[in-house]
Amino acid sequence: MSATAAVVVFGATGHTGRFVVAELRRRGFATVVSGRDAARLEALAAEWGDVEVRPATVDDAGSLDRALAGAAAVVNCAGPFAVTAGPVVEAALRAGIPYVDVAAEIEANASMFADRAEAARAANTPVVPAMAFYGGLGDLLVTAAMGEWTAADAVHVAYGLNGWHPTPGTRVAGRVSHERRAGRRVRFAEGALRYHDDKPWEQDWVFPEPVGRRAVIAEFTMADVVTVPSHVAVPEVRTYMTVEAARDLADEETPEPEPVDALGRSDQTFVVEVVVSAGGVERRASARGRDIYAVTAPLAVEAVERILTGRTRTTGVASAGAMFDAADFLRALSPYVSVELPH
Repeated sequence: MSATAAVVVFGATGHTGRFVVAELRRRGFATVVSGRDAARLEALAAEWGDVEVRPATVDDAGSLDRALAGAAAVVNCAGPFAVTAGPVVEAALRAGIPYVDVAAEIEANASMFADRAEAARAANTPVVPAMAFYGGLGDLLVTAAMGEWTAADAVHVAYGLNGWHPTPGTRVAGRVSHERRAGRRVRFAEGALRYHDDKPWEQDWVFPEPVGRRAVIAEFTMADVVTVPSHVAVPEVRTYMTVEAARDLADEETPEPEPVDALGRSDQTFVVEVVVSAGGVERRASARGRDIYAVTAPLAVEAVERILTGRTRTTGVASAGAMFDAADFLRALSPYVSVELPH
């Protein structure tokens, strides 16, 4: 796609940000790279060769306004989103341009829906938080699985990761979330986010073949507990994580992801399965692919492309499933993601 106005990537030097920049360039978008470290931005720009550099910091609204001036949209890849999401979305609304982020932080996403909905609706500007592996992909799968259903009795999202080598950004965001919750855990039950001190427990989940039966941590709560209930009438949303991945994340010695192919992806694989139930009927959908950080890039950039070409279902703050035709969006992620949807 040739664009007269560029897409700004805030947090472009981070692990996920670099994947997003690469995907934008692959699709022919003019791209502006932004963030707080001007030297790193310039170094990467010299490597990329065809991007514009506009440094900005979240504590300087003027710098954000300059970074977004004349842009077509902004993708926020800079965590922790508890710190960055508010200032960047406010700058996007001042500029009158769409905002997309890749936040996995539950409270940051909840705040986006609670605190920015009125302003985004008044500006008639699309704002899509959690447009990423966590939050966005599960929401799209749930929405596609539901089909004509408008409500469900329960939604379950199971993450079958063969491992999880977290980035420094993931670690920082996790610490921020832990502090915000004062060490408590969170679930979505009886139609609301509820904080508790219950200990986690394990159970088995039978993923689609060839993954099969795996031990998972039950109520390993991810951003789907915000995105799904934002547009689906459902009293309970539960998410699950394979034990191996949960242990990797908990271990401070687990190294960062290492690239093993020409696209810079790690050797991590995943399958995500959702189960929605209503009136005693279950529907399932699943997606499989490689590298949870790398796959966030086509998710976020596909969202930007659809927004800029008018393929949206609403405006204001909305999750992926509410903003887009979920089944069509998922099919467009090929070859990065293989999906199985109800017939």
